[in-house]
Amino acid sequence: MLRWLSGAMVGVLSLIAAGSSAVGQDLRESINKGTVGIISGGIGGTYIRIATDLASVLDNGEDLRVLPIMGKGSVQNIDDILYLKGIDIGIVQSDVFAFVKKSNRHPTIDSRIQYITKLYNEEFHLLVGEGIKSIEDLAGKKVNFGVEGSGTYMTASIVFEKLNVDAQPVSFDQGLAVEKIKSGEIAGLVYVAGKPAQLFKDIQAANGIRLMSVPLTDAILDTYLPSRFSNDDYPQLVAEGEQIKTLAVGAVMAVYNWPQGHPRRQKTINFIDKFFSRFAEFQSPPRHRKWQEVSLTAVVPGWNRYQPAERWLKENIMTVSDAKGTKAAFDVFLASQAPALSKQLSDEASKEELFKLFMRWQAEQEQ
Repeated sequence: MLRWLSGAMVGVLSLIAAGSSAVGQDLRESINKGTVGIISGGIGGTYIRIATDLASVLDNGEDLRVLPIMGKGSVQNIDDILYLKGIDIGIVQSDVFAFVKKSNRHPTIDSRIQYITKLYNEEFHLLVGEGIKSIEDLAGKKVNFGVEGSGTYMTASIVFEKLNVDAQPVSFDQGLAVEKIKSGEIAGLVYVAGKPAQLFKDIQAANGIRLMSVPLTDAILDTYLPSRFSNDDYPQLVAEGEQIKTLAVGAVMAVYNWPQGHPRRQKTINFIDKFFSRFAEFQSPPRHRKWQEVSLTAVVPGWNRYQPAERWLKENIMTVSDAKGTKAAFDVFLASQAPALSKQLSDEASKEELFKLFMRWQAEQEQ
């Protein structure tokens, strides 16, 4: 009798285990079916805020879950999109694509990584310490370029080379770099991020520490857009009425080009449909204000648009409002013009002509 009971018990336990395994497998498939992994940036940057906004708006508990993941910079993000398990989409700087192709790091990248949309412009922050009066004063001095291989490191290297300033690059965590500026161990730091960046939230212009203007030479403007910082961006670092000139580089939502019929491709198509359809929700508080600069139809030179995104835009073009993005772009346009031209804004009769010039300029940026 005991043997029979023991055998029956084993049978029951086996059935329970089999059922539990089946339930676990179903749950695993359900959780993974609609999950899209997005590699972004560090905790103090704008990328992770953008990825978090995507999750907050688009997660619906049914067929789409957005999983924001902290990354280590644009170059590493390209590697992660290509090879890291669970990553479908990444946020990178637009100039990283040309850098990767030039270095022959990934020879077939044109067909493997494409873009969903251009996001916004990221500003080049140059924070300096006591005794630095111009960017030329950084020659021969230690300047934090961020983690080697990151987008900031790459852009900092390009900009300092174009300006013929031979600084001594060092690589520290940006938070630590701020402390090293305060102690005088390094002369400055570069940080490429969408303004206002969390890193600078609690930094005050004191003891010579300040944001420094970057000369917008022809060599710089061949590659980058003009931008600026104001008191609205950094109240503790920029005085009221002050304008600090700088440059900007585009941020891009990149995606792995999954082949036709692949289940991961269907997940990205689902993400694009939800993201584009609900885009207006990203341009209102409490979402990051950089969303107001985004135009879904903007073209990224040197990149190929992901075919599902291209198809959605063709089928639904002009249904997405990006008026706020147009206004933000108009502000960038004004910063790129001579002061005498900008002053014409006070003349109502000139506004129409200025706006026509702006529209022409904007079209050129999107070619």
